[in-house]
Amino acid sequence: MNTTTPGSRILPAGDAALSAARDALAAGEIVAIPTETVYGLAADATNGEAVARIFAAKQRPSFNPLICHVTGIEMAESFAAFDPLSRRLAEAFWPGALTLVLPLKPGHAIHPLVTAGLDTVAVRAPKGFGAELIATLGRPLAAPSANRSGKISATTARAVADSLGEAAPLVIDGGPTPVGVESTIVKVEDGAIFLLRPGGVAAEAIEAAAGMPLRRAEANAAIQAPGMLASHYAPAARMRLNAGHVAPGEALLAYGPERIAGAETAKAVLVLSETGDLVEAAAKLFDYMGRLDATGAECIAVEPIPATGLGEAINDRLARAAAPRTIESGEDA
Repeated sequence: MNTTTPGSRILPAGDAALSAARDALAAGEIVAIPTETVYGLAADATNGEAVARIFAAKQRPSFNPLICHVTGIEMAESFAAFDPLSRRLAEAFWPGALTLVLPLKPGHAIHPLVTAGLDTVAVRAPKGFGAELIATLGRPLAAPSANRSGKISATTARAVADSLGEAAPLVIDGGPTPVGVESTIVKVEDGAIFLLRPGGVAAEAIEAAAGMPLRRAEANAAIQAPGMLASHYAPAARMRLNAGHVAPGEALLAYGPERIAGAETAKAVLVLSETGDLVEAAAKLFDYMGRLDATGAECIAVEPIPATGLGEAINDRLARAAAPRTIESGEDA
């Protein structure tokens, strides 16, 4: 059944939604779609006016590049060049939550707004509805996360509509996203693999497939891919990480079976995973940050979360949410 919220029409994923989304994209409009990572705000990556609508809707800085979503290696090769190691990673993890930063080919059709003036492009092949839509449209989609830039990424269709309102006239509801954090972004350079953004594919899995360790991007590295600005994913409330106690008036984002001192006095408590399951925690992260922010607490205390596996991506998002908010920022699916 179709639903309408102020400014947004929500269609359940299916044949009717696929047709409506394809027609809107072909006409140069933007559509919020489900992916396995987070919801994306999609536009035809070859249409500059359409891509500009993404930036306008998200109020996103134009110097932060977008990810191109494709059906697979064949489509990606129409505009990007694969080295052998990047191809191996694509074969191992596509479709899925891995984004590769690749050199652009001469004469490519990707609009410059997508790459923010870089000579590389971030590419991934999503699963599910997104893959079907790209195949039906026959062109790659630029699709950052479907939320106001710098705010919490949306993992449900309702969260998209609440964040973007009339800026997202069509939202496709595919249910809660199973991964819950954005894709991992890597770049192969000089025979080494650099982790530009941790995400839905754990670093250890990439290292196992590549047969070599990942190198981490320096904290002050130039922007090479989406998600590299310092302040991202920020609620209105301040974030206090690795908290050992709850201060008066704070809300608590908890993890694991045991609570920190003062938890019983928190304005609200949400537990990412009672059992310490990082996959469960990742899937709930943005939703729970948003719920705690909605309590009106001035600060959200966050219990320590392990930095292994998907914990690296969770801690990366939390650190960006807690960073000084001197620059508006954006995120990608």
